[in-house]
Amino acid sequence: MQTAPNPGNEPRRVTVVPGGPILVEGPVELRLDDGRTVVSDRFQVAVCACRRSRVYPFCDASHRKRR
Repeated sequence: MQTAPNPGNEPRRVTVVPGGPILVEGPVELRLDDGRTVVSDRFQVAVCACRRSRVYPFCDASHRKRR
């Protein structure tokens, strides 16, 4: 299994945004509940917390349109 690089093995910063996504310093590898693995090499990744995103597991701000 290949994992996302983490120079110096420093901890990743994760920020929980109230009413919004979970921001993770990238790159990241996400393992989903259905067994799939999704990788992003971006410097920061917004992970959807509400599961309403059209690009789940990543956030696309769809939660703002649905109340």
